[in-house]
Amino acid sequence: MMTRRLPSSASRLRLPVLAALLALLAASPAPADEGWHDLHEAVREGRIVPLPDILDWLEARYVGQVLEVELERDDGRMTYEVEMLGPQGQVVEFAFDAASGQLIGMEGVNINGMRREDGAE
Repeated sequence: MMTRRLPSSASRLRLPVLAALLALLAASPAPADEGWHDLHEAVREGRIVPLPDILDWLEARYVGQVLEVELERDDGRMTYEVEMLGPQGQVVEFAFDAASGQLIGMEGVNINGMRREDGAE
């Protein structure tokens, strides 16, 4: 019997994607089925950037493990908040505009200690 292993990046994405979807559903007044539908529709229509795009951007520029992802709506603006654990034990939160995918903030200690030397700017 053959078993398939997901690529390491795919297995790292499962938990954060689930966390982001659950955060969106918890914040949404719509029933759960409509929340999932709305999220997929927003990605399909290009109103928000797919989470894997955000995580790929981070992985190319920063060393660390994703601890948590939240998709939040504040004053009509949707943001991804990605919390990462760095190689020296630092915890850093990155905030992205969900509509554009642009990094809009970072918070934490020794953020430069997580920056990849070969990462894109």
